[in-house]
Amino acid sequence: MTFFQDFPVPPLPPRPRNTRHVPPPWVAAPAYEVPAVVHLGKFVSRTPSIVVALKSAEVFSTGCLFNLSWVFRRADQTEEDWAELQHLFFQPGRGFRGGSGRQSGLLFGVEFPDGSKASTGSQLPYGLMEPGTNPEPPVLALNGGGGGGGDEEFSGSGTLWLWPLPPAGDLRLVCQWTDFGLAETSLMLDGGALREAAASVQPYWPEEEHSNG
Repeated sequence: MTFFQDFPVPPLPPRPRNTRHVPPPWVAAPAYEVPAVVHLGKFVSRTPSIVVALKSAEVFSTGCLFNLSWVFRRADQTEEDWAELQHLFFQPGRGFRGGSGRQSGLLFGVEFPDGSKASTGSQLPYGLMEPGTNPEPPVLALNGGGGGGGDEEFSGSGTLWLWPLPPAGDLRLVCQWTDFGLAETSLMLDGGALREAAASVQPYWPEEEHSNG
């Protein structure tokens, strides 16, 4: 026997099993659902310098996740101006520039048929909110999905999480990015079609859904 074999190995103390954190439904899409995918294929804006395209919506039982992409093409900007625009393009913030309250960054908004509205520029990130805070619906959150670019153009993508599911009627999607010359522009979507698509959502474990219901 060696020296250390004379010492008993102390047992590990029991550790309680951690429960999975489930964020509120207004924060993100449900983790355990296969969404219904609705092709949209629309332009929120299309100008000679910038395009914002709405590709599709992933419809969940609690809301919609919109998939978007955007491209900005270079015109006559100097190297210095182009470098400054690169910084603004890939760090658009929550819509406000330089702490001044000036809404010059990338902003998205929605308006329901009853006039209720939500903006990505007015919603604090979940981690910065006071515990127990629950915003009034609707809520719209922008999440960046990456991008790239060079000397001729910048491109980016992201998702918009809309909670709750829109009611039947016109759903207005609004965009503004004054840093890149994009004034407020909007398009209309069929809220009823999105809501009806939720009937095709498939939970991962439907038997658990029924037992918890």
